[in-house]
Amino acid sequence: MNAFERYLGVMQGRAVDHLPRTPILMQFAAEFIGSDYGRFAADHRVLVEANVRCAEAFGVDQLSCISDPYRETQGFGGEVTFVADGPPRSTHPLAGSKDLSALPTPEPRRSARMLDRIEAVELYAQRHAGAYSLLGWVEGPAAEAANLRGVMTFMLDLMDDPAFAGELMDACVETGIAFARAQVDAGADTIGIGDAVASQIDPRTYERLIQPREKRLVQAIQAMGAFAKLHICGNLTHLLPGIADLRVDVVDVDHLVDLAAVREAVGPRVVITGNLDPVTVLRNGSPAAIARAVEAAYEQVGNPYMVNGGCEIPAGTPPANLEALCRPVPYRP
Repeated sequence: MNAFERYLGVMQGRAVDHLPRTPILMQFAAEFIGSDYGRFAADHRVLVEANVRCAEAFGVDQLSCISDPYRETQGFGGEVTFVADGPPRSTHPLAGSKDLSALPTPEPRRSARMLDRIEAVELYAQRHAGAYSLLGWVEGPAAEAANLRGVMTFMLDLMDDPAFAGELMDACVETGIAFARAQVDAGADTIGIGDAVASQIDPRTYERLIQPREKRLVQAIQAMGAFAKLHICGNLTHLLPGIADLRVDVVDVDHLVDLAAVREAVGPRVVITGNLDPVTVLRNGSPAAIARAVEAAYEQVGNPYMVNGGCEIPAGTPPANLEALCRPVPYRP
């Protein structure tokens, strides 16, 4: 059973040889091949090489296109700056304005950074289709709106001008759908939705303004024939009722969240990944402690489950620790 067969088996509710391993690799992967975060984010060829070499070295089952949250933002007119030792920086195109007509409409194959991600999927597909799961990525409605306005300004919009916030997120969803479709057409079998800022929003606002737009994005991705994965960094416990209604295929769970509570909320069919603490357990822990933590997570959440950290594998994680995370855990029916 190869990596893609293993991943697809769990996604379809079938027994597999062992649990798929789907860690999020960015700066760790760049440094693993002697590169840096700036080149990893700027050039899809570096991103692809880094992820493939990590997959081969550690036994990862999914090749990812994640790098940073500013792909669509550049298409909306943001100016992105790359730095060697950290994620890219971006301006906020609507920082001082609510004039949505001033925003260009991003076109995935004409916006340089969106095209670069599509080309990453294409390169993966050319070389590894059928061997690994291929993960594309888009920003969720709240995350992208925060990129365009700035986080604090967008938070105030949600309170002071919810109609505008909704219109802005609608534009973000339409761009997200177009971007997702381009990646699925290029060969992605799964599209991740990153909506980290949602964890900072109260349940009522989330369910009234954000969740319906996330749901539209999820449904559009699934209508394309791809799986939809939700990634919200931080503590999403207060959002679980709304997340359960999204009917996503996969949900990433951060270390701040109780896995059993997530399983109870989303039901027996949604694949759960996570939630090992990226720093305390994965970077600073021992391989033996990591192996115990994976077993404990699997025991707590049951099937369907995939092995993952609570978020990105941090730079500076000892390779032996990633090996421990990716050590095959037999599937238990």
